[in-house]
Amino acid sequence: IVFDRVKGAYCWDVDGNDYVDYVGSWGPAIVGHANDEVLDALRETLKKGTSFGAPSALENVLAKMVIATVPSVEMVRFTNSGTEACMGMLRLVRAYTNREKVIKFEGCYHGHADGFLVQAGSGVATLGLPDSPGVPGGATKGTLVAPYNDLAAVEALLKGNDVAAVILEPVVGNSGFIPPTKEFLVGLRALTTKHGALLVFDEVMTGFRIAYGGAQSYFGVTPDVTTMGKVIGGGLPVGAYGGRRDIMEVVAPAGPMYQAGTLSGNPLAMAAGIKTLEILQRPGSYEHLDKITKKLINGILAAGRDAGHDVCGGSISGMFGFFFCKGPVNNYQDATKSDTKKFAKWHRMMLDRGVYLAPSQFEAGFTSLAHTEADIDKTIAVAREVMKQL
Repeated sequence: IVFDRVKGAYCWDVDGNDYVDYVGSWGPAIVGHANDEVLDALRETLKKGTSFGAPSALENVLAKMVIATVPSVEMVRFTNSGTEACMGMLRLVRAYTNREKVIKFEGCYHGHADGFLVQAGSGVATLGLPDSPGVPGGATKGTLVAPYNDLAAVEALLKGNDVAAVILEPVVGNSGFIPPTKEFLVGLRALTTKHGALLVFDEVMTGFRIAYGGAQSYFGVTPDVTTMGKVIGGGLPVGAYGGRRDIMEVVAPAGPMYQAGTLSGNPLAMAAGIKTLEILQRPGSYEHLDKITKKLINGILAAGRDAGHDVCGGSISGMFGFFFCKGPVNNYQDATKSDTKKFAKWHRMMLDRGVYLAPSQFEAGFTSLAHTEADIDKTIAVAREVMKQL
């Protein structure tokens, strides 16, 4: 599909077909596409210029909003994407701890930087191997991989290595929708503290989506460093990483670790982010997301089971997903048991009927404040029709 325009909960392709959208530009469109208030803020900011190459007042405004809300963040640095944020974070945790190795989790995505493009082996945990052509072996030498929701595997890696940080999606969205157990997050906090490693939540996807303060607010577990993106830019290119003051003061110009970007913190992205967060703070925002998303995923699952399919899934606030398997799905290996051929057929049939969902079994879906009960009812009705024909 090649898109022509978007508005609210809908998108239109170049052939004039319209769709109810549950991708939302892969997460940023939480207040709806082309929100009128966000567009007005952009128009006013545009009159002053698109980029200064120097600090702007809007950077401070958005930074203060993030710091006031995200429990782990005492200082924050803006970048142009989630990938850039994770690149800066990786350099930061190594600089702060003076250690090189990091632990990530199988199926968790942290952008396309070489050090994160790693696949896990079939054992409990393994040294990473390059997962994309063009990534040299040396780039992933310091990346260790463990299964998600497996504390024993993490502890074994921490005991045997000088680890700078344990990095994870606090709710997995890049292997499909996979929530953590509360015990897993609490255990990671205890283990990293015990072994002198930092705990990093990659909240590029979950930040300001599953709760206003992110997953760390939702689950009540505070990491040392957090990466963000998507929602905080209101649909414009943005990223950020932040954390405890003593850690962030390692970043230049306060400290010796260099990181910069020509367009980082540009006024347009800051203006869109500020207005988006203002809208999200209004009473009822997250209640609406939770209500419609639960109704959507429960309707899809019921449609599948009523038609005789093995399905499982769930949601947290405006983030959801399901798998064509009995479940439960607690990690990437569990997710691979899903019937991907059936999903591909289901996706195509939903698309042909005007419902746009992520085109992979291994991607989460998103709702927005612009989605209505009528949108959800229509989607569930279409899902019932399609499930019967699979």
